[in-house]
Amino acid sequence: MVPDMTATADVRQETLGVQTATAVRTPRYRLRRKLATLALLAPALLGLLIFFVYPLIASVYYSFTRYDLVSPPEWIGLRNYEYLFTKDPKVVIAAINTFWFVSIMVPVKIIFALLIAGLLARARAASGFWRTLFYLPALVPPVASVVAFVFLFNPGTGPVNQVLRFFGIQGPLWFNDPAWSKPSLLLLAIWVMGDIMIIFLAALLDVPREQYEAASLDGANGVQQLRYVTFPNITPVLLFALVTGIIAALQYFTEAAVASGVASGKAVVGEGTGNNLGYPGNSLLTYTEWLYVRGFSQYQLGYASALAVLLFVVSAVILVLLLRRFKAFTPEGAA
Repeated sequence: MVPDMTATADVRQETLGVQTATAVRTPRYRLRRKLATLALLAPALLGLLIFFVYPLIASVYYSFTRYDLVSPPEWIGLRNYEYLFTKDPKVVIAAINTFWFVSIMVPVKIIFALLIAGLLARARAASGFWRTLFYLPALVPPVASVVAFVFLFNPGTGPVNQVLRFFGIQGPLWFNDPAWSKPSLLLLAIWVMGDIMIIFLAALLDVPREQYEAASLDGANGVQQLRYVTFPNITPVLLFALVTGIIAALQYFTEAAVASGVASGKAVVGEGTGNNLGYPGNSLLTYTEWLYVRGFSQYQLGYASALAVLLFVVSAVILVLLLRRFKAFTPEGAA
């Protein structure tokens, strides 16, 4: 009789499959798989431990100590937090200024970026030129853009006030006036919105045209299409822009520090920082600037660590609330 080759091959494949499954179930094989996975993840895990976990734990520990980088840390319990919440003369001012940047600058920047992205998405002629034009300011280094804006809005010699004076309008003091210093930085934030604008543009161009056509056939006007078609499709991008914007605003430092230094006549941020940060009249004193002053100008590292821990907690709470809020607008959240 001629042996059935097909049956023999099937038996061999089944035997091989059983052997492979047995090998997968052996402890040694599973251990090798885990070790290989850990080896591939080692660089990322090591970086996370060194640059995030260790600094976070160290900051929490130092926040309960008196530490000046020279003497060993001295345990003082909750005194740093007691001073932070009850006695610090400027932490409330810094927190209010930071809240202004979070609640005003972030939404305004997102709204303008979304409007410009919407216009560029509908542009037909020279669309590449306009996209490049609106994106280019985002490539300017923050320090250079702030210095340029301070000189442009100089109340005496700046071209902005000269143009306003030509039309018979008395321009404000801009960065030298506590009432106008934050709105001046808001104008700067709008000017450098190209990074968020280009992301919104990509999201808008990715919205299926068929959905707009279906909504139009159903009688939806422009506002209804924006609400029921555009926003649901770009919700993840809106969440990304909002989260990153709020985190950046909570850590707002460079632009405010450079603007205070240049407007006060001290263009160098470093020596004498504690004297000119927040100029004019502490209107640009942000939370992270005050943290910098207490930690690296007055060498109160323990108290600065308490400020940093509070900032981390506030950022984490805001992030959780945002994620929970946006989850309600997703199909999974609605279910």
